[in-house]
Order: sequence, then structure tokens, then C-alpha cells
Amino acid sequence: MRWMTEAHSLIGTREVPGAGNNPVIMSWGNRIGARVLGIAYGADSVPWCGLFVAHCVTQAGLKPPPIAIRAKAWATWGDSVSTTATRPPLGAVAVFGRDGGGHVGFVESVNTDASLNIIGGNQSDAVNVRRFDRKRLIALRWPKGVARSSPAPWAGIAAADTTGEA
Repeated sequence: MRWMTEAHSLIGTREVPGAGNNPVIMSWGNRIGARVLGIAYGADSVPWCGLFVAHCVTQAGLKPPPIAIRAKAWATWGDSVSTTATRPPLGAVAVFGRDGGGHVGFVESVNTDASLNIIGGNQSDAVNVRRFDRKRLIALRWPKGVARSSPAPWAGIAAADTTGEA
């Protein structure tokens, strides 16, 4: 899946603390544009998980949802995948709730406690893989017209817990 290849290639990308901005993250916003994102993306201090997912899917030739910067906009994108599936498809878009908004990323693997390891952006201010409890899961989605991948693998070791997505 090209979106997962792109996501993996960006692991380690971090936002710049303070007034600066990471030019890589800013280039995603500039390339995708305000019409798709729903805002003119102006600083990497603005939550960018939706921007990361939009960047990855557009690199794969797919169209993101309207107002793609909003994590919860992804909850109706593409086709629905059962949120109770023991092992959702590798690369499925996972949408989570959180205080004040949402979070979005891609399913990387499944832990023995059923939690999901998610590759995403703006997870502790970086692109990485973090563990998310399924209690927060709002939706799992798959791109329309794309054959589903094999189920996500079982994780050998759970990823570190997420420490913030805003």
C-alpha cells in the first residue's frame, strides 16, 4: 500500500518547537491546499494528524475527504470497516475520539490486549507508531475501490502509549 510506504518513510519527522515550522510538514499543507484541508495550513503547532493522513493518501493517488485537516472528517471517508474486527486490515484509517477533538492514523499492528498500534502524525509532535486503546476508536475506514489488504499483524511488542495528539 503506497500510503503505508509513504507513512513509514516519514517516521521521525517532528514539528519544530516554538515559533519555527518544519518545512516538510509545511510542504504537505502547501501542496494539498486550503480547499482540501479546509484551512490555509500556517504552522506545525496546529494539529496535523489529518494533514499527515491526507498527505499519505494523496501520495497514493487517493482523494482525501472534505476538510481533511479534521481528524473526525475521516470517519466517513471511503468504506466502513468493522471496529470490532479482531485484526482490521493493515493500513486501515483509524479515527479516535479525544477531549476537544479527534485523532487519525493508520493501523500498523494489533496488540494481544486488542489495542491498536497506529502510525500517525502529531503523535507526541512527531510521526511514529503509538499504542491506542480501542475504547477511543470511533471508526475504521478503507479507500473506496481499493482491494483490502491482509489483516494487520499481531505486534511482537506493544508500541509506547500515546502521550498526546494535539
